[in-house]
Amino acid sequence: MITDIYNWQVQAEQYFIEENYLQAAKLYEQAIAIEPNTTSYYWRLGLLLLLQGQEAEAQMTWMLPMTEADEEQLIIWTNELFQVLKIEAERRETLAEYSLAWLIREHIREINPSYINNLLKILILSIKLENFEKIDDLNEWGLIEILNAKEDIEINTELLIQVLKEFLNTVPLHPINLNLTEASLPYFSDPHQCFSILLPAALRIGHTLRQPLLAASLLELHLRLEPDNVEILRHLATFYQDSCNYSQGIETARLCYSLSEVLADKIFALHLLLRGLMSAGGYWHEICTTCQELETVFQQFIKAERIPLEEGRILRLLTPSFAIPHIKDAPADFRAIHNKVADIFNFYIQALAQSEGKNYCHKTINNRNLSSPTKKLKIGYVSYALRNHSVGWLARWLFQHHDRDKFDIHTYFINYTLVNDYIQEWYLSQAGKARQLGMNGLEIADQIYQDKIDILIDLDSITLDITSEVMALKPAPIQVTWLGWDASGIPAIDYFIADPYVLPDDAQNYYTEKIWRLPQTYIAVDGFEVGVPTLRRDDLDIPMDAVVYLSAQRGYKRHPETTRWQMQIIKQVPNSYFLIKGLAEEETIKHFFYQIAEEEGVDCSRLRFLPQVHSEAVHRANLGIADIVLDTFPYNGATTTLETLWMGIPLVTRVGEQFAARNSYTMMMNAGITEGIAWTDEEYIEWGVRLGKDEALRQQVVLKLKASRQTAPLWNGKQFTREMEKAYEQMWQKYIEEK
Repeated sequence: MITDIYNWQVQAEQYFIEENYLQAAKLYEQAIAIEPNTTSYYWRLGLLLLLQGQEAEAQMTWMLPMTEADEEQLIIWTNELFQVLKIEAERRETLAEYSLAWLIREHIREINPSYINNLLKILILSIKLENFEKIDDLNEWGLIEILNAKEDIEINTELLIQVLKEFLNTVPLHPINLNLTEASLPYFSDPHQCFSILLPAALRIGHTLRQPLLAASLLELHLRLEPDNVEILRHLATFYQDSCNYSQGIETARLCYSLSEVLADKIFALHLLLRGLMSAGGYWHEICTTCQELETVFQQFIKAERIPLEEGRILRLLTPSFAIPHIKDAPADFRAIHNKVADIFNFYIQALAQSEGKNYCHKTINNRNLSSPTKKLKIGYVSYALRNHSVGWLARWLFQHHDRDKFDIHTYFINYTLVNDYIQEWYLSQAGKARQLGMNGLEIADQIYQDKIDILIDLDSITLDITSEVMALKPAPIQVTWLGWDASGIPAIDYFIADPYVLPDDAQNYYTEKIWRLPQTYIAVDGFEVGVPTLRRDDLDIPMDAVVYLSAQRGYKRHPETTRWQMQIIKQVPNSYFLIKGLAEEETIKHFFYQIAEEEGVDCSRLRFLPQVHSEAVHRANLGIADIVLDTFPYNGATTTLETLWMGIPLVTRVGEQFAARNSYTMMMNAGITEGIAWTDEEYIEWGVRLGKDEALRQQVVLKLKASRQTAPLWNGKQFTREMEKAYEQMWQKYIEEK
């Protein structure tokens, strides 16, 4: 029997702290028997029962005094119970006992369903416990409606913002996020606070998780707070374009340009505009005028006094050059400008790194056994494209055939994608020591430096700003660009991998990197996976005896002059049809082709526009519908050319001066084919017509291509790998001889 109220309460509390809930509950049961009107005993006893897993009994205990309460007492007692549970929930959170805290807060929600701070706490606890099912209850709880009401809400805004951050970080693709973000906007104390949350989330959603439409929707919400935020508009333009909303992407890029004042910002805005126009295809007049404007602003930037630029502006300097070789084949002129911009980029990146105490000294690192005959060279590959991407498809054979007894392979995955990608998974299994990294250039460079890489291979060139930053930091003593694009022009890069054909003999005159020509080919593959075709001539209303031409390139590569040649070929070959495939804005690209066809006197009924297919293997199988593939110029196909030749289809290509205008040339030479290689515009048309009219010639080329699979350097990935490895060894030998 309890006789001393103070003593028994102290004892009950001691039992509670010791988690001896059974004994503590017995004391409260005795207290209730003596003083049944003391409501606080019921609150504590119910809590003790709850902590023992007796939820039903806990609820019955709390309800006992409530049944006899009048309206005023009910309000008071409910609040008392609410406070008891709230204090205990907070204590459990402090102890990191999240499961119990979550359980208690669920009962608080039953007592007061609209208490928003408790709902927010439940959501945070659910994420900590990975109990994501609770997030689906948001609509049922009416949380969004409560936030939208805005009146009479005592809300902890810091808690709300924490919930939003947790949601965007943990379940970024959950459909509730847009509604939650929209409802949270009025509660941000300033726009920058919102910016610092939404932009990183959108970048991850749009780039890492490959959901540009959702990323765009998120950034559109921020524009309600800052309609003229140029940084948001830049990324918004990119996401619109990536989600094939080209018209809005183009308009947003135009707005970026109109709002840009600094030259570096103007350069990138023009890049975004060109990116949209060229991806859509067909906006040729505006593409040309925009390209001229870009070159003018580049020249102004080169002449301007070097003033300090923050990292964002520095990183945006190189990528804009990517568009120019698609428009004209003038490598000496192009590189005269681009190399100067790359030098400025290199200068700024180095200065930024030094300001943060970064200075990579290779003499110290690499003095260990430099010339030892048993030294295993550490080769590092850095790229964002080792996935379902052209670089990912083509680089596989080098990784597969590497001699692991002589070379220690390290692979640095930039912006490692968190999506199901079997090519990426393949690389992880073949990559030696794989580093799955984010988008912080300094951190990536630090990792490469710490790994003591001897030769670092850049697979991206200027197609990704982060990779360019890493290479400019010079984390390895020897740095090389291969495969991803033309040479970047960054002074910190030593070599550019080429072959006897892909660059003209005088190319070294305008390259800053030393051109390292492999003896036969700069790329080789053992083959491609080929699926089951989904295209038939009868489905396309094409006669079985017709001659079918095909061009399968994205809108970026559609040049009106080349298209004019293609139409002249179609016009001269009776019973011929032209299949057009590639990512672009459907109506714009159709208008582009129809207009040129009409100008050249070609009936538009001879043109067919093919839909995209989601499988690379099916895409390759569908190439078989063509008799001849017509290449683009001044920017040739690369992966598409390899696929065409592997499928045994004759190809017509125009050889130019720049790297991008000689890809198909080197691939055809290394497949043993000269039929279809044109050195002038007229020859391109002549070859197209000749292959269309001469079936015997076509068959001869087909047979040569099929036979080449067993003999040609283009299809010998192992031999190519040995040649690359020999180049690495020679680079290293040259390096140690100079030390």
